[in-house]
Amino acid sequence: MRLFVLLTAVIFAFSQNTTATLFVKGPTESVLEGERVTLECLDSESEHNMSSVHFEKMSRHMHMWHRLDVYGYGYYYRRCFGYEADVTREDGRLLLSLGRAQTWSAGVYRCVSDNTTDADNSSLLYTLTVHYLREVSVSRTGTNMFSRYLTTQDHLRIPLGDDVELDCSTSASETPQYSWFKEGEDWVVPSSKLKLKQVRLQDSGEYTCRAQHPSVSSLTKKRTISLTVLPEDAAWYESTNAQIYLGVSAIVVVLLVIILSMAIFLCRRASQNKSKGPIDDHSQKKPIYKNSVESLASTAGDKQPLV
Repeated sequence: MRLFVLLTAVIFAFSQNTTATLFVKGPTESVLEGERVTLECLDSESEHNMSSVHFEKMSRHMHMWHRLDVYGYGYYYRRCFGYEADVTREDGRLLLSLGRAQTWSAGVYRCVSDNTTDADNSSLLYTLTVHYLREVSVSRTGTNMFSRYLTTQDHLRIPLGDDVELDCSTSASETPQYSWFKEGEDWVVPSSKLKLKQVRLQDSGEYTCRAQHPSVSSLTKKRTISLTVLPEDAAWYESTNAQIYLGVSAIVVVLLVIILSMAIFLCRRASQNKSKGPIDDHSQKKPIYKNSVESLASTAGDKQPLV
């Protein structure tokens, strides 16, 4: 991505008029994620009125320029993605403030004069690079899916004689440099992978993976795991893999019990509804006589049933 941004800047730089007097002034040192950044549009010959000049940013995905001080792309970019880009005009100066520089803050910027009749209405391009380094994660490779993704790798319990391969990874603005070392030992493995063949009891200990940003020495992250090698007489369920299998098996059993219980409940309910049959109300077949409580007022004198 960084290479693409640089190529884009070069292409636009060659395509611009070399007589451009506008330019963007920004940080000359490395910008770290989260830092505040201020860009200023200046005119080397004071030919432009800054009240008629605006900032634009090259979109990475749409490959087109977008104005940052109008309702639309600039507003959407700021509010929905937390861009925090504020354009201010103070004492004839045009400033663009980035409250907290993020990965999407990086890219190519320029300032453009609203007077389209000027041959040099756009400035030279300014490329902002934001360096970052995320937290380090460690996973155990060469094992099944459950061992790799369904458990944390901070504490591993490995049977004696097993092989262990750990992979350290993170994301950064540039490919980081990895190294492994063990607490109390003087060796260092300059790699993202740590391989231990046929582990012994003395291999137990604290292992740390360190990721170092290649351009910014202050950007470094570490992740430490604890490795315990079980003795030969250890129970089979004490290892990390066995505990994972037991946990997954328990979840499967609980799900099966829930499904079976629901099936039995639904079957019993269906059988009860089927055994009831139609409602037979015998009270409707009882004869009603004139002098009975159930009879209605009538002028007829017979003693025959009304129904």
